[in-house]
Amino acid sequence: MILTGRSLPRRTLLRGLGASMALPLLEAMSPARPARKPNAKSPVRMGFVYVPNGIIMDRWTPATEGAGYELPPIMKPLEAYRENMLVFSGLAQVNGRALGDGPGDHARAAATFLTGVHPKKTEGADIRNGISVDQLAAREIGKQTQLASLELGMENVGMAGNCDSGYSCAYSNTICWRSDTTPVPLEINPRAVFERLFGDGDTTDPAARATQARQDRSILDFVRADAARLQGDLGASDKRKLDEYMQAIRDIERRIQKIEEQSGDIELPAMERPGGIPVTFEEHCKLMFDLQVIAFQADITRVISFMMGREGSNRTYRSIGVPEAHHGLSHHMGNAEKIDKIAQINTHLTRMFAYFVDKLKATPDGDGTLLDHSMIVYGSSLSDGNQHLHHDLPLILAGGGDGSIRGGRHLKYKSETPLTNLFLTMLDKVGVQPERIGDSTGKIEHLSGV
Repeated sequence: MILTGRSLPRRTLLRGLGASMALPLLEAMSPARPARKPNAKSPVRMGFVYVPNGIIMDRWTPATEGAGYELPPIMKPLEAYRENMLVFSGLAQVNGRALGDGPGDHARAAATFLTGVHPKKTEGADIRNGISVDQLAAREIGKQTQLASLELGMENVGMAGNCDSGYSCAYSNTICWRSDTTPVPLEINPRAVFERLFGDGDTTDPAARATQARQDRSILDFVRADAARLQGDLGASDKRKLDEYMQAIRDIERRIQKIEEQSGDIELPAMERPGGIPVTFEEHCKLMFDLQVIAFQADITRVISFMMGREGSNRTYRSIGVPEAHHGLSHHMGNAEKIDKIAQINTHLTRMFAYFVDKLKATPDGDGTLLDHSMIVYGSSLSDGNQHLHHDLPLILAGGGDGSIRGGRHLKYKSETPLTNLFLTMLDKVGVQPERIGDSTGKIEHLSGV
């Protein structure tokens, strides 16, 4: 018997086909030299960066609209990139409100951020939400890359149990939903992310990765041939299981072919495989951003989602003099000292995002930079974390969208405009045109100019 169950544990080895093969390694492998034709048009990348527990809004929101606005204190770390970003006011996630379901705003905030759907209140297995914008993008533009998308985070969290007032942890601990019943877990270990991008090698060095790619293809050819010989000797159940496995093999071959079809080279920065999760938040966060830049640069994926903290996170930030728990502080009840500390955390997270934006801007890509050819949303699905408000959300869109976005402005929309309208507009710019996303009512205006 070839397989022992419908699904394989992470490190299960397939034996009996004349080879031993760790399935997750093969699914994560990346061939040697990601590339694009020298004169090819650069693709547009999409990113979604989430921060938890809301923002001190009077220190975030610009006082004036349009161009020439002054960056408020929490956004000051982004001063150098003001012409490369839009600041939004007026956008909302109405379905994050209770709507008769009582407490649970943190769970609803994360669940609605990219879906615009009011999640079913349950702590059991009968969770229900909606497909998220990143996964809608991945279904289409993900066909052009080895990995359809990457889903990343910073905190080790589970997807089961009750995390917020009767809401499953699945709602609080991811912003990505492949379907209305399938949340996507986030990877927090930089080493695992590196292996998913570049296989089991220890470096981004092209020669080493080329050797690994040849070995991977040889293994695939060997396994496929032996599997074909076995087909006639298997019962119906085993044939079905083997078919499922071979479908995974075909997907791996598709990823290899995508690279082999390309010509020319992308020179990647040298990067060794990380040893694991760094000790400090700052080192961890920067390393995760570094990996995202390389993933975009190598065109391994064009869609990445990143939670800088789970919703309701009680992380402490001693490095900036805030030893108190983040979530606890967000319920400041007007206490000036707590408000100041939350603003410190908000500014620190913006500083981490500025590191990412700087890396994108410094990385050449086609006729510009990665930032020129990206659309990166940064923000939260809560505005005031003390009152749990889901309107007038704190949001930035960084990047030029390959010339389709004109930055340097603060755009204020009619109150209660669905955030999903922004997402619908972003999808349209990469050629993905769903009829709607969650509660969307149409596209928004002025991204390319008034």
